[in-house]
Amino acid sequence: MHIAWLGKKSPFCGNVTYGREIVNALLNRGHRVSFLHFAQEDFVDKTWRSDCSEVVLPFLYKSQVYTIPTLRSSQILMRSLKKLKPDIVHGSLTLSTLDFRLPEICEELNIPLIATFHPPFDSKLRNLKSSTQFITYQLYAPFLANYDRTIIFSNLQKDLLMRLGVPEKRLAVIPNGVDVQKYSPGISHFRARVKADRLFVYMGRIATEKNIEAMLKAWKLSNMGPGCKLILVGDGPLRSMLEPSYGIKDGIIWHGFESSEEKRIEILRAADAFILPSLVEGLSLSLLEAMACGVACIATDAGADGEVLEQGAGVTIETQGVTTQLKTLLPIFRDQPELTQLLGYKGRQRVLERYTLSRNITCVEKLYGEVLQLKPMQLSRWA
Repeated sequence: MHIAWLGKKSPFCGNVTYGREIVNALLNRGHRVSFLHFAQEDFVDKTWRSDCSEVVLPFLYKSQVYTIPTLRSSQILMRSLKKLKPDIVHGSLTLSTLDFRLPEICEELNIPLIATFHPPFDSKLRNLKSSTQFITYQLYAPFLANYDRTIIFSNLQKDLLMRLGVPEKRLAVIPNGVDVQKYSPGISHFRARVKADRLFVYMGRIATEKNIEAMLKAWKLSNMGPGCKLILVGDGPLRSMLEPSYGIKDGIIWHGFESSEEKRIEILRAADAFILPSLVEGLSLSLLEAMACGVACIATDAGADGEVLEQGAGVTIETQGVTTQLKTLLPIFRDQPELTQLLGYKGRQRVLERYTLSRNITCVEKLYGEVLQLKPMQLSRWA
């Protein structure tokens, strides 16, 4: 099968990771994949596989959150699809205006169209950020109804989109998955390098929706002691504001963005606990990766993360009052290694049961087949 994948290669975010993992797995299963993405014309990416052809789409602005394409981008996309003649188009939606044009373009070319819808959410709408994200869902819902299928990560997300008018038959719940061979418990010397007796990790963007300051306040108030370290792996707009007030004197290490997957795995393997204090989420790949590495996890119930940790696979806290809740939990996780070991074991078992990359790809392949059967392609369309 030939899949035209419309996604992101930069800047680094969950969408980039999602696209890389799915595309690599599809290639490994013998499919042909063409990758269409927003980049400069002279863009060269040596980190992706050479057996995946790529098409560059022009843009005016691109960030981790959204992309502004040029007026020519839709024309280039249509020309490219006519030339590539894929069996199916899969848009890992990049929050750009091109997302709204895709159904029209694929309808004209008679190509089945799948979307993966990534925006984080909080189904309980408990804060301003979640309300802003709700507007994104309201904006996209009428257009998602025109995709042949839209992949979302949880039943909560499905219920939200159905309330906004997307027909149930157009939605497919396929949770994120991780490679449990790569992301697994193992030996790591990272803890010794940072001189930590107990190591706590946050991995993700340093941004408002991640609620980092609430976690940092809780850490400082908990008086964790000189043997405990909290390492933040990631970068973002709030780092320059927060770093001066929360530093190494408090046992806090600002590692910054880490491009090496091997080093990120090494950090996770050294960790005793992983903390995700987000106000909104989709289904966090970082959380699943930590669980797969056998790390005890604390996360808010934003998005689908509460589903992931239910029934003892981790500890779930509410998005409101994160500082107070973590102030209670952090000393417990510091003083109870048997507890963190048990939670780490149960977390990995949960990933093995529900969230493996292999299972994810099998479900995606099945969905492709179903859509192709429902919307048979006319070979004559390329005449």
